[in-house]
Amino acid sequence: MNITRFLNKVYFAPRLKEIEQYTDHAGELQQRVLQRLTSMAAQTEWGRAHHYADIHTYEDFKRNVPIQTYEEVKPYILRLRAGEQNLLWPTEIRWFAKSSGTTNDKSKFLPVSRESLKDTHYRGGQDAVAIYLGQNPDSRLFSGKALILGGSHAPNLNTNHSLVGDLSAILIENINPLVNLVRVPCKRTALMEHFEPKIEAIANETLRADVTNLSGVPSWMLVLIKRLLEKSGKQGLEEVWPHLEVFFHGGVAFTPYREQYKQIIRSSRMHYIETYNASEGYFGTQNDPNDPAMLLMIDYGIFYEFIPLEDVGKDHPHVCSLTEVELGKNYAMVISTSAGLWRYMIGDTVKFTRRDPYKFIITGRTKHFINAFGEELIVDNAEKGLAKACAETGAQVTDYSAAPVFMDANAKCRHQWLIEFARMPDDLQKFARILDETLKEVNSDYEAKRQNDLALQPLEVIVARRNLFHDWLEGKGKLGGQHKIPRLSNTREYIEEMLKLNE
Repeated sequence: MNITRFLNKVYFAPRLKEIEQYTDHAGELQQRVLQRLTSMAAQTEWGRAHHYADIHTYEDFKRNVPIQTYEEVKPYILRLRAGEQNLLWPTEIRWFAKSSGTTNDKSKFLPVSRESLKDTHYRGGQDAVAIYLGQNPDSRLFSGKALILGGSHAPNLNTNHSLVGDLSAILIENINPLVNLVRVPCKRTALMEHFEPKIEAIANETLRADVTNLSGVPSWMLVLIKRLLEKSGKQGLEEVWPHLEVFFHGGVAFTPYREQYKQIIRSSRMHYIETYNASEGYFGTQNDPNDPAMLLMIDYGIFYEFIPLEDVGKDHPHVCSLTEVELGKNYAMVISTSAGLWRYMIGDTVKFTRRDPYKFIITGRTKHFINAFGEELIVDNAEKGLAKACAETGAQVTDYSAAPVFMDANAKCRHQWLIEFARMPDDLQKFARILDETLKEVNSDYEAKRQNDLALQPLEVIVARRNLFHDWLEGKGKLGGQHKIPRLSNTREYIEEMLKLNE
């Protein structure tokens, strides 16, 4: 008997009928979410201060509640971490997700409620499986094990009742015990604190397991896979796990890693599904393998709003609801959640590719861009440029970071790219030229600034030594979990540190 087919019919397939409602009822579904969230939080300290009892429409909500960044929310979170309750959300907050959305030394601690685990994070994972099984009716996903690569957690302020850690560790800690029957590694290994010993332990524990699916961040999963291949002496992961069929990935863009995964997982049955599960919530799942855009999940415990990128940082930005967004326009995402984040800017930027249902791509971070000369270069541009340069020069990129050179000894300005290659391009100058030309094609502002080399000179590519970015993260205590390299920066803070390590 195919247990996957049985579970799909009984448990997962019915959910697809509900997701079909996204096509014609997006506004109605989001309004229900807003009413439920504000009603539940009406008697919290925040809810009383912002008159939640009087909120009946989206316009009421916009009028009563200001846009928030972490700095505005931080005083409440400090009080929550100290043990106070009923501040932002009515139920007990015992968990705090340590955000890795930036690489600043100061971490963010985001509240996680029982409701947000259930109605957002776990539901997102279940829906990702439902969507995958709907597309692959012959799947045998549950005939083997799920390998989930996560982070670690620690006591919050040295108290026993509360914990902080990577979101992935919080999810593993609170997961339904039945899931542990089909998950590897064991909880003790999965929650190990130090990344490199953890990778070794996971490799030892899973080498002879029958793994059918993977979940995690592509960069860190790649480290584990390479170690597994070293230990097994195999050339491809399908030789280690012959029934492997899907990788649910998220946290960083998959584009730089796609070719490397094709080389180490050669099975024609292998699928890759992008998910968007951040510390603040689960937002999207790729529902078409031929379309990189993700389906926005709109009936969870999250109400969405969007600020046009050009309005970010203004005193009175234009803010719109989901049904008001324009296709092809960059927006900063604003969320209100069942963990008590209200009109909170998460720092990610997105672009919608279609409505009915709403589908989007992640285009970057509100703080990870280069606009030193008016070029407005975002991560989405960078990924497209690198993909084309790799395709035309046979290169493979492991990691990269870029920043402006404001003026060199010859009074020239340019962008400087520090790139670690898994496979060097056949011609580095050709790689840089194609990258530069593609950036012009996808970004008219960059093209204008590069016109006749007046404002911007051709970009510079510096080859990073092997493991440079690994060593930089290690030096900051940020190995593993959802820690990320800053792809683009408007200052030279990060790249100068990396260049020193590269000497």
